Amino acid sequence: MKLWSDSWTNGDRIPARYAAGRPDGQGGATFSDNLNPHLAWSELPDGAKSMVLICHDFDVPLDGRDVNQPGRELAADIERGDFFHWVLIDLPPRPTVIAEGEFSRGFVARGKPGPECANGARQGLNDYTKWFAGDAQMAGNYFGYDGPFPPFNDTLVHHYVFTLYAISLPRLPLEGRFDGHAVRQALAGRTLAEATFSGTYTLNPRLLGGM
Repeated sequence: MKLWSDSWTNGDRIPARYAAGRPDGQGGATFSDNLNPHLAWSELPDGAKSMVLICHDFDVPLDGRDVNQPGRELAADIERGDFFHWVLIDLPPRPTVIAEGEFSRGFVARGKPGPECANGARQGLNDYTKWFAGDAQMAGNYFGYDGPFPPFNDTLVHHYVFTLYAISLPRLPLEGRFDGHAVRQALAGRTLAEATFSGTYTLNPRLLGGM
């Protein structure tokens, strides 16, 4: 199975229109267009009855105390982990494409609705749900795609991986609200094939100056 995009070349920097955050021109960051990218796939395995798509950033600092603090930079070697940006399940194998902006246009305070969405698919909670949990103005259930918004003071360029799974069931056995961890567990023993597509993103002004 193959996965690709017309939005950027595999492994290259993600254009700002597909990110949740962009530079604000003053050394910080602000919200961006937050369009989901175009994605397409081919060479489906026999027996594929639905698709699962997960987008995650594996470079997210686990300790957020110094995140986005002016005058401080996050060292590249601090402890890091996964942050889920998109969890989409029960996607029909055909048509073999997700159009740019089909699932996300703009960043919505308190989150976009879900889990039900177009074409009978369902969207899980992304990790902005946890990130904004303590913010009275932004707290909510963030379903679907919300793109990159790495710390503007991070010295590490973040990597974003879109992984597409072909599975043997028309509907993954998850009910109600679910997140990326729950989907990964539910995929066990049900995956027929998988493919990845990736990109990088930073909001650090010093790093952007060299790009």
